[in-house]
Amino acid sequence: MELASTVLDLANSEDAATIARLSRDEIERGLDWRWRPPAIRRLIASPEVAVLCARCRVVSSAKTVEFLGGFGVMEFGLDRAHLVLLAVEPGLRRRGLARRMLRWLEKSALAAGIAEIDLEVRADNTGARQFYLVEGFNRGEYLPGYYQGRLAAYRMNKKLGLT
Repeated sequence: MELASTVLDLANSEDAATIARLSRDEIERGLDWRWRPPAIRRLIASPEVAVLCARCRVVSSAKTVEFLGGFGVMEFGLDRAHLVLLAVEPGLRRRGLARRMLRWLEKSALAAGIAEIDLEVRADNTGARQFYLVEGFNRGEYLPGYYQGRLAAYRMNKKLGLT
């Protein structure tokens, strides 16, 4: 799949079903589906949460196709932000899309005066763990049974450089 363009912008309620499906298929596989469309709509409506979408466009000789290629969800607190979800469609991975979304969310945190970002990542997702390490996150505590008492996670943290 050859991308013509990708635009990052905030989600709207019409994006909830696609975000929920991507979460179910790529983040929550093997678990009970928690992030269903109503839960995603609540996140989109919350003033303390940024739900970011990567809107992709593919152009072929026959037609132009636009679709949501990834998303990220970050909750903002006073001093810390929590990266709740981040996913990219499998066919678009390793093209820098997750990195672009993460950097957008980090810049938003910096603009809000937030000094740290925390996240939890499945222990069995070595690709995601490596991605976050490369992006400057530190691996923290191992959390057995973190996800629904069934799957372990690692807590990770990144200190942002406030200027």
